[in-house]
Amino acid sequence: MTDSPIGRRALLRGAAALAALPALAACGTGTSRSTGAGVSTGSSAKTVAVRNSGGAYGEALKKAIYDPFTKETGITVQVANLDGAQVLAQINQGRPQVDLIDITMMDGAKFVQENALEKLDLDRIKNLKIAKLPENQITEYAVAHSFYAQCMAYRTDAFDGRKPESWADFWDAKAFQGGRSMCNPDADLPELEFALLADGVPMDQLYPLDVDRAFKALDRIKSGVKKYWDSGPLPGMLLTRQEVTMTTVWHGRLADLLKQGVPVAAQLNGARRQFQGYAIAKGAASLDAAYQLFDYSMHPDVQARLAMAYPTNPSSPAAYDKISEEVRNGLAGAPQYYDKSFDADIDWWLKNEAAISKRWLGWARG
Repeated sequence: MTDSPIGRRALLRGAAALAALPALAACGTGTSRSTGAGVSTGSSAKTVAVRNSGGAYGEALKKAIYDPFTKETGITVQVANLDGAQVLAQINQGRPQVDLIDITMMDGAKFVQENALEKLDLDRIKNLKIAKLPENQITEYAVAHSFYAQCMAYRTDAFDGRKPESWADFWDAKAFQGGRSMCNPDADLPELEFALLADGVPMDQLYPLDVDRAFKALDRIKSGVKKYWDSGPLPGMLLTRQEVTMTTVWHGRLADLLKQGVPVAAQLNGARRQFQGYAIAKGAASLDAAYQLFDYSMHPDVQARLAMAYPTNPSSPAAYDKISEEVRNGLAGAPQYYDKSFDADIDWWLKNEAAISKRWLGWARG
């Protein structure tokens, strides 16, 4: 994953506290709300403002998507590195400073609850037919362009050549000794699914989650958890410093460690997928240009180009044939790994995230 779900805690608390936030300076959006479709050079909007998380991911987007899009259409992409709370506050005030929002599908559903997104005209996103996305990743308000996998990472020099194969091994401190790290709800959803898989629940029978059973399983590992990570880089730091031998992690974060020669590996059995998508801000000024960039970004060739520049997993199955074998085999979305992982049930988590996070915090402090 590129960063934590945008404004997770703020979105979880709701929009009421966001209304007082000041609107940010304008990002230079255009004024067109024309109804043209597809990528063309005839749009009157010369700029489209996009929200993403910046950093190495933002640089990859610029190289793989934004610059080629501008070259093809003449439309400049203005980037705003805002968190979800800021974007939502602007929309609630009727002054959105971004047009296209790069957002997790779950956070997108929270925006829908706040009436903060435009209902999509899917006929204007013509590349969806070519991308052949899973149907459940195309909604009325957002469409997935990629996914991230939360999985297990471990030091390969820690277990005398043995490799953990499952979450049951992660829980087995006798066979696989050393400290553990797991995520804090400030970083991502509580990892109840991993606890249930470790306790023997089949992957295809996880939902609805048995919450009490999951916390009982977490009780068994609690004493071995040295740190609950709340940012993407932290699991890698803990592994590098040998403070833990195993941790949960966003899979894409391991690429830099491997380049640095840190002896780590991922175990993708039972990984949890969450999809990242595009949505259009309610009241977006450059609506036509937003649709054009949306459509352009969904093409399998473009998704593949991004994956070659940054370790993200295209949502389009058609994109993987266009990625080099070396890069493809390092992605959680590679065909040999996909069926070993599962999609987070967004509907279940939307209903239960607040209560589960509150219970988790009490459990962790107890």
